[in-house]
Amino acid sequence: MKQRPFPELEQLETIVARLGSRAQCEVVETVEHAGRRFPIHCLTIGSTAPDVPVLAYFGGVHGLEKIGSEVILAYLHTLCELLDWDEELNQRLSKARLVFMPLVNPVGVFRGTRCNGRGVDLMRNSPIESDGNTRLYSGQRFSPKLPWYRGDESKMEKEAQALCRVVHRHLFDAPLAIAVDLHSGFGIHDRLWFPYASRQTPFPDLADAYALKQLFDRCYPHHFYKIEPMSQEYVISGDLWDYLYDDFTDRYRQRKLFLPLTLEMGSWLWLRKSPTHLFQRHGLFHPLLPHRQQRILRRHLTLFDFLFRCLLYPNRWAKLDESQRDLNQSQALELWYGQPPR
Repeated sequence: MKQRPFPELEQLETIVARLGSRAQCEVVETVEHAGRRFPIHCLTIGSTAPDVPVLAYFGGVHGLEKIGSEVILAYLHTLCELLDWDEELNQRLSKARLVFMPLVNPVGVFRGTRCNGRGVDLMRNSPIESDGNTRLYSGQRFSPKLPWYRGDESKMEKEAQALCRVVHRHLFDAPLAIAVDLHSGFGIHDRLWFPYASRQTPFPDLADAYALKQLFDRCYPHHFYKIEPMSQEYVISGDLWDYLYDDFTDRYRQRKLFLPLTLEMGSWLWLRKSPTHLFQRHGLFHPLLPHRQQRILRRHLTLFDFLFRCLLYPNRWAKLDESQRDLNQSQALELWYGQPPR
């Protein structure tokens, strides 16, 4: 019996073959569902030196939000073609490393479900508990038949563990690391979120996040992102990036910087333009019309290029002196937390 096609996985495997020796590809985990085995790939491009900065992209954590995987695959396709002739890009990659996990939750992407094959919401799966008032969407352990199920508290799901292993291996050892996790489905604006998601406490590297925002605002004053702590919108338990950031902070923060970002593509705008999409499986989380999908696939290339440049030239935002960091901290607290400047 012929297996049902998996277009996103087939596209990834085509890109891997096209890149050949210019990239390293590893199957970091395999999950089984309904008698079929689904690989989770990690793809790296660029320098293999241990002391280079790293920029990593993660998609498909929520399988229903497959546009995140598709944006990463489109970016990989572009990089693949540029590597053939773009000497400047090749020079950049000799000084840095790009890491990609386009299908963190392959069963969810394949089935068109938010959760993995065991009914677990991977972005509620870590041991992190939220502070303050929470709702059902913050995560629950009543039943996998209900949404936002966190899973067994004694251990994390295989997909979540695979993501954590990749972050530990490729990002924790880097002097500077930026992670971008792509999602969709909240609001009418694209948002760029940073920690914390589990509490409304300012995270330790708030000054660096603010400096990055200021630099982006200056370079691209007409950009369409709302940059903010995730907890400004809602608070959840089990956030993988809070878990990884706190782990990193306990080990390395005095010597390195790890900045996890979540790109939340605002799909409510797509729904407002075509309300009938609400009655289709992917309608709330995915641009169904071809011209809209094409627009989203190219929409974030400016941001990706900016982050790559920030990775290579951090002195204007990530390595500031103490007085500038104190000023950034004060301005960030006023902007995002309503605290008056000191």
